[in-house]
Amino acid sequence: MLAKISALLNNAKKVGYGVPALGAVDEMTCRATIDAAEEMHSPLILLCMQNGNRDMEYFGRLMSDLALRAKVPVATMYDHTSTFESAIEGIRCGFNTVMMDRSQLSFEENAAQIKEFVRIAHSVGVEVEAELGHVGWGSNYAVDGSSALTVSEEAVRFVAETKVDCLAVAIGTAHGIYKAKPQIHFDLLEQLAHDVPVPLVLHGGSGTGDENLAQACKKGICKINIVNDLYRGAYNAAVKDGMEGNRIYDLFSVLSQGYGEVARHFITVFGSAGKA
Repeated sequence: MLAKISALLNNAKKVGYGVPALGAVDEMTCRATIDAAEEMHSPLILLCMQNGNRDMEYFGRLMSDLALRAKVPVATMYDHTSTFESAIEGIRCGFNTVMMDRSQLSFEENAAQIKEFVRIAHSVGVEVEAELGHVGWGSNYAVDGSSALTVSEEAVRFVAETKVDCLAVAIGTAHGIYKAKPQIHFDLLEQLAHDVPVPLVLHGGSGTGDENLAQACKKGICKINIVNDLYRGAYNAAVKDGMEGNRIYDLFSVLSQGYGEVARHFITVFGSAGKA
């Protein structure tokens, strides 16, 4: 069933687990993640990056239709939109949540742009995620890892001014493959979870480590984005199989199985199994 992200995350916040936000770029990856969520009775967020599919208007409708048919609650998100126009595209393409990322701007510019977009999105029933602080890239982790952590007082003010539905925070994670061991600031997370009234989101979940992610969910993170590890799971499944001879005809089912195995793994780690 198609669900509001606020309903999924507010329940996670109340109970103390994380909802998996799993990358999907086509029908196969959507079905693999939904199948995993149904098998484990977990809520799910289907996540598609800006330009993740070459025909976003078609793919947005496909994703929404698959979410409607699902036996568990599923929200859809157009992730990391980089311009006002691309955020509007997320609404037009049928996503019921749009993540508008202005985290590299000043606080004032970030808040002003998010506030305007929230006003528009909420008027048509679409929810909004924003980011305060900045989650950089693992390839530059020595610089990005602690350079722009979220400040709790600013986060409280940001939510009050913008009326966002959930907030991605920077507590030491990074996007992509880490070039150094991630250092997660759990003390900061606990403060943010106590002070900020909306559900908190963690970007850069891939490669952060199961123990870190499980602890983050217990300490207040309600949604964790996973993309890189899913792709890696599909690739590794094909490599392990070997795809020799006529086995190549089973390539896409093997890729799907590998994708689904990673999805099930993180549903377990985040504690969302049985919460649908």
